[in-house]
This record gives sequence, structure tokens and C-alpha cells, in this order.
Amino acid sequence: MTHLLPTADRAWTITAVSYDGPDACGLTQALHHEQIATYGRADDPEATDPAEFDPPNGAFLLATRADGTALACGGWRTAAPTTAEIKRMYVSPAARGHGLGRQILKSLEDDARWQGMSAVILETGVSNLAALALYTNCGYALIAPYVAGRDPRINRALGKALGPSAEGP
Repeated sequence: MTHLLPTADRAWTITAVSYDGPDACGLTQALHHEQIATYGRADDPEATDPAEFDPPNGAFLLATRADGTALACGGWRTAAPTTAEIKRMYVSPAARGHGLGRQILKSLEDDARWQGMSAVILETGVSNLAALALYTNCGYALIAPYVAGRDPRINRALGKALGPSAEGP
């Protein structure tokens, strides 16, 4: 899966990559550091088995500029037989505000739908107002927490149904 998504003054490519590749690791570690700075704790991305994002049970996407600079990432993995969980959505600070997060999210939803998923869930932090706005604007609604032990003062669980796709994989 590769998409060229131009904006007014930028262009990027979104490609499926290995979760444990160097660019993916760099971005997931940057996300981890931001979460630690904001909330004082966060799940370590290295504790996730990279195979959880292997097709057909998942995917990990990376957005890069034409020069190869990694800008953003996100993945989905199977949470239940027809439910995907979005994980590790991150846009580097320099790339924010250009719709890249929305494009990654749409690509993840499309890929999950093509793999037979009919619903998607995710978690984000209560202080991540940009992420909460993105997810709400993309049709996500609050759901009951689905990860045991999460602090409701910090974590927000969201979900949405995936409609049928007019396109194929």
C-alpha cells in the first residue's frame, strides 16, 4: 500500500513498513517521550510484538517526505475477530497541521476494512486535544475502557463502526 498525498506546499508518501524498522522505532519513541512528558507514564512501544502489525492481522504505516524524512506513523492490529485497534498514531511536531494524521487514520481504517474488520477502537490521552478533535471529527465516539487498569483521568477509549468500502485492497 503506497499513497502519494500532496498538500499545497508539501507531499508525502504513506507506506506499510515493519513496526520494528528504524524510522518506525524513531517515531514511536518520540511519541513515547511526549506521552511521558505529558502524563508521567506511557506504554513502552518496544514492549509490543512487531508481529501484531503483520498482515492480514494488522499493518503499520509510515509517512515520509520525498527526501525520505519520516513524518508520521500509525498502526492497527486485531483486537477481536472483526475489531481493529489503532495504535501508535503520531505526527512529528514539524509536520502537524497539514492533515497528515487524518490521512494516516483513513489509510489505517481502509486497510482494516479490506482485511474484514467492521469496527475500530483506540485509546488516547485526555490532554491530547488535537487527537481527540481528530477522532471525533472522523466519527469516533467515547466507549467503555477496554484495557484493564487504565486511569480514566488520563485515558479515553473511542470507537466507531467501519462502513463498507467501495474499493478493494
